[in-house]
Amino acid sequence: MEPTAIQITTVPHYLAERSAPDEQHYVFAYTITIKNTGPQGVQLMGRRWVITDGNGKIMEVEGSGVVGEQPLIPPGAQYTYTSGVSLETPFGVMEGSYTMTLDDGQEFQAPIDPFRLALPNIIN
Repeated sequence: MEPTAIQITTVPHYLAERSAPDEQHYVFAYTITIKNTGPQGVQLMGRRWVITDGNGKIMEVEGSGVVGEQPLIPPGAQYTYTSGVSLETPFGVMEGSYTMTLDDGQEFQAPIDPFRLALPNIIN
């Protein structure tokens, strides 16, 4: 199956109530929806994130599943979850990929396009 059969949308937002700008601590949540438009079911087995803050500091995060799950996504279905990240700057960028396994056992990478984490109105 082509990775293009997996559509990934991201919606980030700033969590002011969990942040402490005076201490260079900015917390962001992001909601991700993964839609399977292919003919086979898929299971999300793992994730890899590359997170770059406004100072150019790069963090890499890898692990199994997402939010403690390895969801099965049947053809035509979607899976949505929310997670979070904290940065030392008021803006940054996240990108990465999911390791997916098809019903027939084949594994592939589904890329996650870069998305911006930023305080509201900080970047015009």
